[in-house]
Amino acid sequence: MSSKTRDGFTVGEHTIDAGTRKTVDLPVSVLSDHTPVTLSVHVVHGKRPGPVLFVSAAVHGDEVIGAEIVRRLLRTPALRSIRGTLLAIPIVNAFGLMNHSRYLPDRRDLNRSFPGSPKGSLASRLAHLFLTEIVERSDLGIDLHSAAVHRTNLPQVRVTPDRPEVMELAHVFGAPLTLTSKIRPGSLRDAADKKGVNILLYEAGEGLRFDEFAVRAGVSGILRIMRHLDMIPGIATPKRKLPTIVSRSSSWLRAPAGGLLRSHKNIGEAVTEGDILGTISDPFGEEETPVVAEFSGLMIGRTHLPIVNEGDGLFHVARIGSDIPAEKRIDGLTSELEDDVLLDEDEII
Repeated sequence: MSSKTRDGFTVGEHTIDAGTRKTVDLPVSVLSDHTPVTLSVHVVHGKRPGPVLFVSAAVHGDEVIGAEIVRRLLRTPALRSIRGTLLAIPIVNAFGLMNHSRYLPDRRDLNRSFPGSPKGSLASRLAHLFLTEIVERSDLGIDLHSAAVHRTNLPQVRVTPDRPEVMELAHVFGAPLTLTSKIRPGSLRDAADKKGVNILLYEAGEGLRFDEFAVRAGVSGILRIMRHLDMIPGIATPKRKLPTIVSRSSSWLRAPAGGLLRSHKNIGEAVTEGDILGTISDPFGEEETPVVAEFSGLMIGRTHLPIVNEGDGLFHVARIGSDIPAEKRIDGLTSELEDDVLLDEDEII
């Protein structure tokens, strides 16, 4: 099909011609002071046919790392010769972003509000708009997330269990870790799955913070997916020499007591059953309680907050095969990302 005969791509009331790109605003609501709020979508519609991929970020308003990944993605020269269509949504939950909050003004979690309704709550209306205008027009989605405030995640892709086609894409993405996780009711993944659209969920970094390693892992992973789908040329980003680590289960270790936490392990480090991952002390130092690893694995998430209450989640450990040199593999992936020539210095600042 030639570029002259390829149809434009329509989203909302906007049509983007083949071979062009444009940011369009989909009306969401009007604030109490009469300020309009929109869902902004940047559409890159290639001259040649191909898949429709959406990349979304900040479904939770405090998860800003995804917005930076989308920004860098949209500056990638490889998009000039794109096949198919890229829908990039750097900020889904503008309300939460402006308030540095995970939630919407109605205190609802957008990622528990799908499929939504055009006549429901604010969260329900935004979910419905995203589902109908973005998800239903796409063949595949990549949804970018981070840990909550005061926590951090090792870059990881979460996929639906027993889906070989999704696991293949996770291997192509090449994050340090791939974790199978069940679909939560009301989530974007849940709604998209019922529409027949697969989603890779990328988790990395910390709420309200940028993390260069996590950003680079996200950008290069998306480019590898686009190359795999034949959307961009094969020279867009280097291939991974080391495969992703696959885990099929993980658990949070919770505080056995309240107090002040001193952590002894960081994300990306191997954990052996019986290791002391941290120590909780009372403010006077009279009592100390160790936080002991209950099984061997890989540290994939942890709290940054030293003030803890009994029962708080402290360390997230993934179970992995004992024959996998996980720490060496993480170090290798870190070195590869540092060697990737993806960005000029002025794009990072």
